[in-house]
Amino acid sequence: MRKPSAFRLAAIVLAMSAALVAASAASAMSRIKDLAAVEGVRQNQLIGYGLVVGLNGTGDTLNNSPFTKQSLQAMLERLGVNTRGANLRTANTAAVMVTANFPAFATQGTRMDITVSALGDSKSLQGGTLLATPLLGADGEIYAVAQGSVAIAGFTAEGDAAKMTRGVPTVGRIANGALIEREVNTQLRNLKQLRLALRNPDFTTSRRIAAAINDFMGANTAEPTDPSTVVIQVPARYAGNMMQLMTEVEQLRVEPDQNAKVVIDERSGVIVMGKDVRVSTVALAQGNLTVTITEQPVVSQPQPFSNGETVVVPRTGLKVDTGAGNKLALVKEGVTLRELVDGLNALGIGPRDLISILQAIKAAGALQAEIEVM
Repeated sequence: MRKPSAFRLAAIVLAMSAALVAASAASAMSRIKDLAAVEGVRQNQLIGYGLVVGLNGTGDTLNNSPFTKQSLQAMLERLGVNTRGANLRTANTAAVMVTANFPAFATQGTRMDITVSALGDSKSLQGGTLLATPLLGADGEIYAVAQGSVAIAGFTAEGDAAKMTRGVPTVGRIANGALIEREVNTQLRNLKQLRLALRNPDFTTSRRIAAAINDFMGANTAEPTDPSTVVIQVPARYAGNMMQLMTEVEQLRVEPDQNAKVVIDERSGVIVMGKDVRVSTVALAQGNLTVTITEQPVVSQPQPFSNGETVVVPRTGLKVDTGAGNKLALVKEGVTLRELVDGLNALGIGPRDLISILQAIKAAGALQAEIEVM
């Protein structure tokens, strides 16, 4: 068996290196389908008001929720039951708001998921059934009707002296709980141009999308009009066949660009930094003031045969640490995100202190990124 020559080994290594580079470049690219949406092809929000029945005593208190009482009486009257003037004391009914997202191109007779949320002082919707509820759009027209058993993720358990609640038992979902009764007409067949709306507006990304489409079409059919919109003039060969055009365009791959940004959530201490975040040369130091208080009470006994009493004498130990061991650190210019994170972690800085440090670096003009506080 012949051993491969050095030349062949070098060729194999170069081929493998090229394949790895190509794979890494391809992994950084995204489909246009994931970067932009076709203008006009979107969801619509629906809302409705209804009643959930069958609750195990966890429904609305009718005296505190007059709208629930009125709705219950009106529903019973439509069913031929007269309750006017009667004293209703049921606790098994709750007034709810029903919301849903009407999908694009949804056809009559198909189903969609809905969310049910308590409106009154109901304690839980567990085990309840939503009665037929019309769902209206922004134009006041009925587009779907919802009904079904409510499924919740939380629960409430209580006794005489203790109560435990996990999750939110007053909000639930009904899978395929709404039946679509009206369609939204979206005419795509006879369009002369197609508008793509970027989910994250950016000048560079919109230009790259237009360039990828033009390269695929072999003509200047796409043009970025602004950071969030790319207009495609429908070529003659796709006239009347928008489905084929959209299918081919959305599979093209583009490397998206993004602004250097640091997102901070002060409530939870979460910090997210983009890969393009850079820091100019800056020196920083971080010190903590830690006060430790310890209590070691001592029992004082009286002398034998005396009239004294046994008492507990408090003894407090107080220790103050100003963090004098923390030194001034130098962050060099143009460091990468990994180097910045490693350097800050080496200082032993927690998320809360890191938020203050990033804001201070930004105030000093050394952080080349935008800070967004949630």
